[in-house]
Amino acid sequence: MKPVKSYQDLEVWQLAVALVTRIYQFVRRFPSSERFGLVAQIQRAATSVPANIAEGWGRGTTKEFVQFLRFARGSLYELEIHLVVANRLGFCDQKALNELLSETEKIGRMIVALIRTLEKR
Repeated sequence: MKPVKSYQDLEVWQLAVALVTRIYQFVRRFPSSERFGLVAQIQRAATSVPANIAEGWGRGTTKEFVQFLRFARGSLYELEIHLVVANRLGFCDQKALNELLSETEKIGRMIVALIRTLEKR
């Protein structure tokens, strides 16, 4: 295992950034009327995940890092509900929704595992 020198070395952060990129591509298909509504909410929630991981790392203490990891996990849940709403409004199909939810679930499991590891210290 490679030593972690920065939040950028964390696989969970890398996957979260990749998810943000995918989300931005995904919402391009939404109606322009949603640009300042659901699209903005989805983008903000997605971007918040890696941002909270980075901010927590920068706080310098394990306790604060864990707190921000929990914020990141909360943002993942927020993202999931926005995606479900988008699906119900017909902005995306079930297959696309399932693929994105699979990614959010994986990232969520990784965040929980990281929290548990840090709390054992």
